[in-house]
Amino acid sequence: MNYPIYLDYNATTPCAPEVIEAMIPYFGMHFGNSASKAHPYGWLAENAVEMAREQLAQLIGAKPKEIIFTSGATESINLGIKGTFEAFLGEKQHYITCKTEHKAVLDTFSEIQKKGAEVTYLPVNSQGEISLEELENAILPHTKMICLMWANNETGLIHRIPKIAEMAESKQIILCTDAVQAAGKIPVSTKGVHLMALSAHKLYGPKGVGALYVRHNHELPKPLAQLHGGGHEKGFRSGTLNVPGIVGFGKAAELRSREMEAESQRLEKLRDTLERMILAIPDTFLNSSQFNRLPHVTNIAFAGLEGEELLKQINQKVAVSSGSACSSISPKPSHVLQEMGLNADLGRASIRFSLGRSTSNDEIQQAAEWIESVVTRLRKLK
Repeated sequence: MNYPIYLDYNATTPCAPEVIEAMIPYFGMHFGNSASKAHPYGWLAENAVEMAREQLAQLIGAKPKEIIFTSGATESINLGIKGTFEAFLGEKQHYITCKTEHKAVLDTFSEIQKKGAEVTYLPVNSQGEISLEELENAILPHTKMICLMWANNETGLIHRIPKIAEMAESKQIILCTDAVQAAGKIPVSTKGVHLMALSAHKLYGPKGVGALYVRHNHELPKPLAQLHGGGHEKGFRSGTLNVPGIVGFGKAAELRSREMEAESQRLEKLRDTLERMILAIPDTFLNSSQFNRLPHVTNIAFAGLEGEELLKQINQKVAVSSGSACSSISPKPSHVLQEMGLNADLGRASIRFSLGRSTSNDEIQQAAEWIESVVTRLRKLK
């Protein structure tokens, strides 16, 4: 198949060749169940899982015992939020999040609201930033959790998590962060963080495996399990572990620890080149600040064009998206861009470009030229 140029790395990344190589033996020769403690098949699988736990812990600055493997970040987020709600059951509970969070967070908070939780959804400015003053003013005596993503999946905006961690720590409030788009792309740290959701397929690992960092040795309660049946993963998440996937996750984390700094510098230059070329097209606008964002992401609005047709035409030669992959089935404008103040038409005519490990300078040049030709052609037809 003649694939288009791929600039949708925030939706998913291809497994790195080294990751595939590391995984293959655990589908066949080393097929054991890591919970089988009585024979070498299980021992070898368990050792592989523990090595991956260490590799992932090193990437985010955690202890291996604080890494809980899950089926993906959505499960991790559900475990963190619903598990915390259940840990405080019987108490008055208040949570703080943001209107531009991923749907995995927003929908999960909607569920615990149905069960009696109070939730404050902080607004954002035109750059997608929250006010730390508004965040502090939103804290109530019964606030149990602040939940904010490390970096936005649509615009690349990076929230000031270290400052927010200090605030949460001073108030004895659990801090939960969706670090899916940040981990492996920029340095992240667990300092002051109690819960952190991660996903393998966003950092060149396989789909179907994720993790939740759960802070140990702290007086605030840990989340209660949402899956029961065997007490796997220290009782946080029952179920037979996806050993090949976990091995791949660990290998991907190891690769990102090595490559991240140089790769982010390379991609930032390519992203800036793409951005300059596209923004030279009349009536195009950057949907974020030029500062304090992920190095490989840009989100650009194309005024005066019908969003669905624009995306369809661009995707003939350049694979991009209008926002989160989880929301791309909906024709509605991005909730993130709406909350930043974009009108519905401009929101629908906005495209996220996200670069990755295989992106080359030639691809950036070709992509920009194709996008300009599409936009010019569509505007002539109007």
